[in-house]
Parts: sequence; structure tokens; C-alpha cells
Amino acid sequence: MDTVTLAVCTLNQWALDFGGNCGRIKESIRRAKEAGAAYRLGPELEVTGYGCNDHFYENDTYMHAWEVLADILADKELHGIVCDVGMPIMHKNLRYNCRVIFKDSEIFLIRPKLFLANDGNYREMRWFTAWTKTREVETFSLPAIITAVTKQKHCTFGDGVIQTEDTVIGNETCEELWTTQSPHISMALDGVEIFCNGSGSHHEFGKLHVRVDLMRSATAKCGGVYLYSNQHGCDGERVYYDGCSLIVVNGEVVAQGRQFFLEEVEVLTATINLNRVRSYRSVASRGIQASTSVAYPRVNLESSISKLDLSCYETPSLSAVHYHTPSEEIRYGPACWLWDYLRRSKTNGYFLPLSGGIDSCSTALIVYSMCVIVCDTVRGGDLKTLTDVRSVVGDIAYVPNDPKELCNRILHTAYMGTTNSSSETKTRAATLANDIGSYHVNLNMDSIVTAILSVFQTVTGRTPQFKMNGGTVAENLALQNIQARSRMVLSYLFAQLLPWCRSKQGALLVLGSANVDETLRGYFTKYDCSSADVNPIGGISKKDLKGFVEHSKDAFDLPILHEFLHATPTAELEPISADYVQSDEVDMGMSYEDLSVYGTLRRVMKCGPYSMFTSLVGKWSATLSPVSIAEKVKRFFWFYAINRHKTTILPPSYHMSPYSPDDNRFDLRPILYNAGWGWQFGKIDETVKLMEEGRAQV
Repeated sequence: MDTVTLAVCTLNQWALDFGGNCGRIKESIRRAKEAGAAYRLGPELEVTGYGCNDHFYENDTYMHAWEVLADILADKELHGIVCDVGMPIMHKNLRYNCRVIFKDSEIFLIRPKLFLANDGNYREMRWFTAWTKTREVETFSLPAIITAVTKQKHCTFGDGVIQTEDTVIGNETCEELWTTQSPHISMALDGVEIFCNGSGSHHEFGKLHVRVDLMRSATAKCGGVYLYSNQHGCDGERVYYDGCSLIVVNGEVVAQGRQFFLEEVEVLTATINLNRVRSYRSVASRGIQASTSVAYPRVNLESSISKLDLSCYETPSLSAVHYHTPSEEIRYGPACWLWDYLRRSKTNGYFLPLSGGIDSCSTALIVYSMCVIVCDTVRGGDLKTLTDVRSVVGDIAYVPNDPKELCNRILHTAYMGTTNSSSETKTRAATLANDIGSYHVNLNMDSIVTAILSVFQTVTGRTPQFKMNGGTVAENLALQNIQARSRMVLSYLFAQLLPWCRSKQGALLVLGSANVDETLRGYFTKYDCSSADVNPIGGISKKDLKGFVEHSKDAFDLPILHEFLHATPTAELEPISADYVQSDEVDMGMSYEDLSVYGTLRRVMKCGPYSMFTSLVGKWSATLSPVSIAEKVKRFFWFYAINRHKTTILPPSYHMSPYSPDDNRFDLRPILYNAGWGWQFGKIDETVKLMEEGRAQV
């Protein structure tokens, strides 16, 4: 059979960690060779790490990238396989995001990215130039450090393809698969049989479904072998690259890598009969189009990558692609991200204010999930994870066998109560801490709150009151904020000194627990416990968090979670009475369910106030009048506008929701609005009036 074995690699690279990145690339090449692969594909910008950001402006970044490549080219242990490596390259004083295809000590092609990712979390146009010379190549002068190894002075640079003795190989990098006119279409018509996509694609709810559908659709329509290699892990940013490298043939997935895991290198291989591609393309209409297609420049690689071996069997198609449920995505994604953040920050654990509510409960469960994954990974024989966990806990002989025991070493929780706190939340927090094993303390902050108020009273001669005691809105909010901000100060004190109290070295990172809906609405206190070091749930909705807690109840055998699920969400910052218990949804003036709808329309559907109103009229008109819908929309946009400034001080959050209001990278908006939205709200009011008169056409 005319078969070829191909390898895709999933690497946990780290921005600017040139030594570590080089080691992981080399290890992946070794494993690909051991598996009998003739071609090895790695992730996008794997030499430098994808998340270098403005370091891509620095010449040093490009110099060190060439040094890494020279080291790889000089290693004869890595010879005998065609390698496709991602790195940034400067050509004619322009910076390009490139693929470098080489074998042994010879570079055959440098292929720059044609279509750059520049929306959402991506800013590639800030650092790189897109190669716009379609099907054109130029001569590239190699740096002296490469010439010293390869004896080459020049190689081909541009939009070309690799011609071996038995097939044609082409590249499209990450975003190019997602564009309307992807390069694989024209390449397929010109006879390219293997498409190689080195990617840096981050995790988002349901995004894997889209990736798989794109690759299946591409090869089902064009025929061919699609190799997809993705980075995984936290490489220093707010996103988590979720791996799941794939090999797809003629619309069928034949190999799928893991999506969430801790091992730093994963190599996936498949053996494919290229005659399947040729037979699949035997369609008359395709032949007509292909006969008139414009040819790509060919770069000849004078060897064969396939082999005639009757004992070499094809890899069969998978019976089904594996997808995680949304609750499983929360369970695994943020947990792996937190582990990378912890081990790479060289800190010794996490500190979490545990309130007894669903949000901090979710954060604690994610850390516990992290401990489960660490124990499972070490049990599976991964020495790097064992070395990392020993460094984190400060014990060179430690072996993590029990997630609960590991959680006790890593996670520190505290219930920070006041006179406004209930015994129910205190008990729930303590029970959860005991069940997952965290090192837990209970404390009462009333003395701190009283001391701060006494300073104010001494200076002003005034004593603020809660609204239930006759206080104004300003007094009521101020009294709540004193409690919230005191928790932040205490959190950092305990994070610094709890290890010392336990006769341990180091310090802890403070975890936040503000969900995406509350951030969107602005329902949090500036510089309270939302001002943590990192927030693993900042991109997750309340609805999805509840689903995750429900899932965890059985997955981790934690009956206490039933009580969290059925408790009323409350900040517990106001006095409790027989006829009043503070409720988050009452305070916000809107439900969490509605906030998810508003968030999706605002960010994903790109709706302003008027478009949101007209959209919701179509969705909600069976149960709500146009007047009521208009009031809901105006209330949301008013609160969104007056609170948008708060997003500027939030800690890094794990990106997960497509409607995240993250101001630092994902959702760039003004921080000072005309909260009256006079023109926009006026248009809504005008339309409501016309609808009531039966004359509106929305």
C-alpha cells in the first residue's frame, strides 16, 4: 500500500521560554520519529510561544528564535523526518508569522501567514504583516547562524508548496482555516494532498465543535488529509490553548488528541493511504475546476514520505469525535490553566475567600479538580508534573496520591464573616472545605469594620446607617463596601502569612470569584475580593457555574453541593431580619438568566440598545409587552454604562465565554459613557409608541 505516517504535536509552550520550548519541540520530533512518522507538524509560533505579544517588536525575539532553530537543525538525532515548525521571521524589515519546513539540515520553504487573526483575543496585525503575494515566492537570505549549520545561504520564502517524490504538501496557519476563502481550496485544486495547519487556538465554550466541523467540511468538499496541531496550556496570558490536535481524511476524523491535560508533549500519528485522496477526488466537476486552477510555486524535496509496505495498515476513522460537556469544560479547562499559572509563577498555592455561595464554591471546586488531575497525571508516570508539584509544595520527596491531601497543601480558604453573615453560609463553607481538604480558617471582621467606621465618625461626626435603619442609598452602599474591601486587604495578608503560620516557605496567589454576568452588570465592589491575582471563573456565567456544581456533586461525591445549589445568591452585606434577606438578583434589578441573554446580544450579536430591543421583542413578545422589554433593555444599558469603568481593574480571568466583557483584551469599549443613552433610548421609545399604535415595523 502507498501509505504515509504523519504526526501532529500538542505542546505546552511558554512565551519567551526559548530553552523550554526548544526542549519540547525536540522531544516531539523524537517521539514522531519513534512512531515511524515521515512528517511532523507543530503548533503556531511554537519556538517563541504564541503569547509574546509586544515582545514580537523586539529584534531579540527573532534572534533567539533563529538560535533555537539552529540548535534543532544541528541535532542529528532529529534527522530523517520532515519537520514543520512555527516561528516569527523578519523579511525585508517586515515581521511575519511563519512556518519553516526542513529536513535534516536543509530548509526548503518558509511560508508566511496570509490571513492574520485580529479579533477577540487576537492582535496579530499589531505585530505581523500578512503575506499578500498569493502564489508568489521570493529568495530569503538565511542568517549566519543557520548557514553555519546547513551550509545554505538562501531558501524559498512565500506562498509555495512542498513537492515530494510522491505527494504535495501545503500550509494554512490557524486563522486561514476560518476565513471565507481558505487557502486549502485553491491548493486542493492544484493537487495538494496534505494540508498542514499549525495553530494557536484558545479554549472557548463549544469552540472545538467549530474546529472539527471546519476541518471535516474542508476535506469532505476538497478531499485530502488535514493535519491540525494546536498549542495547549497557559503560556502567560488570559487564555488557555486547549490542544485537541486532529488528523482528518476526506471528511472523517482518524485521530484526535486530548483537549485538557498536564503533560507538556503529546504526539498523535496516523497512517494514511494517499490513494484514498486520489480516488475521492475523482469527480468530473472538480476536474473541470482543477484544470483551470492557477499553479502554486513548487519547492522540491527530493525524497519520498510514503512507503510501499503491505504490513503497514491504515488508521481507521474514529467511530465518534469526543466532545466534553460544558460542565466538563469548566471542570478541566480552568483547572489546567490554574496549574500552569501556579507552577510557572513559582508560588506555593492559592488563597480563596470562601463565602458559602455558588461562585467561591465553584472556584474551590476548580482547584480541587486541579488536584485530581495532578494526582492522576503523576500516577500515569509524568515526571515533569511530579517535579513541579514537589517544587510547589516545597518537598523534594513528596508524591501526590490523594487529591484531598494535595488540596490541603495547596488551597487555603477562609470564611470572612460579619454580623451580617448567616450561620448557613458559614456552615456550608466549612463543610465544603473539609470535604475537599483545603486548609480552612474562620474569622469575624466586625472589629475591622468598626475601626474603619470609627475613623470616619471621628473625622465627620456622622454615623452612616443601612437603608433598613433609615439610611440613604449612599450610606447603604458605603457600609457594604467597607466590608467587601476589608476582605480584600485581609485576603492578601493571609495569602502572605498563612504559609508562615504552617512553617512553610513562600506565598499564595489570591483567587477571585466574580462571574461574567456580574462583571457585565457591574455588580461588584471596586477593590474588593474581585481584585485578586487571578480569577478562574471570570469568563463563566452563573447558569453554567450552577451546571458545573451540579456535575461536581456526583463527579466528586460531594453531597454538600446540593445546599449550595438551592441557596439564594446573596452578598450578605446588609443586616438580616425576619422579613429581609439580601438577594443578588433583587439588588441587580435583573436575573442572571436575563444577563446571559443581554451579554450574548451585546457582544456576540453586536447589538446596541436599539438592536437589542428589537431582537428581544421577537424573543419575548409572547410573555412581555414592548414597554416592559424596553424598560429591561434600558435598565441593563444604564447599569452597564455607569459600571463599565470597574472592568479596568479586574484581575486576569480565564477566557471562556464569547460574551466576556474583559476590558483588558477581549472587549474594547469606552469606560466613560453617557449613561442616559438619550438618542438610543429615544429611538426605542419612539418604536414602542408606534408598536402600541400598531404601525411599527421592527
